[in-house]
Amino acid sequence: MSDKFTELDNERELREIYPEAGERAVLKVQGKLDKHCVDFIARSPFLCIGSASIDGYADVSPRGDPPGFVHVVSPNLLLIPDRPGNNRLDTMTNIFENPKVGIIFFIPGVDETLRVNGDARVITDSSELERFEFKRHVPVAALAVTVHEAFLHCAKALKRSHLWDPESKIDRKSFTRAGDIFSDHVKGGASGDEVEAYLKEHYRTELYK
Repeated sequence: MSDKFTELDNERELREIYPEAGERAVLKVQGKLDKHCVDFIARSPFLCIGSASIDGYADVSPRGDPPGFVHVVSPNLLLIPDRPGNNRLDTMTNIFENPKVGIIFFIPGVDETLRVNGDARVITDSSELERFEFKRHVPVAALAVTVHEAFLHCAKALKRSHLWDPESKIDRKSFTRAGDIFSDHVKGGASGDEVEAYLKEHYRTELYK
């Protein structure tokens, strides 16, 4: 397959092949979190947050916890705890260079999603972090996001993907084990079986440590 494609160069060319956005798509954007957004966030156990470095290198990171793990402080401010991860800290280091973030919230079983755009800061105030205590563990940092835009995203993508449909789940045994993938990616490291054993124990003991 060739890597040569017919590319568009500007927004004008792009607009020529797509119809105009509908009135609802334009007017639905809110400048703050209203009661519907707050309710959505309170029910969401999972989000993805997009960030970019000052050089424009983009990153998207998943975050998850029991529903309500993101706290809405005010219509224009929400807090996201930083739970233990791989310590790459990609999102937070990007935020130091470029505070702009985009967040998409998911609720299992709901095909609509909630999109929130704003500016983020990394905070370490103990009085704020204590509200995120879970299983006797308090995060060492959190993201404070000043909300500039919030809007409900239509269900088309999740309906097309059948994301929540139980019949769309694959047989996990048909897909390569995470331990084998990590073993292949980290050349000269542990075997797939060793990584699998480590992951099993790590997930059992280190989710909140």
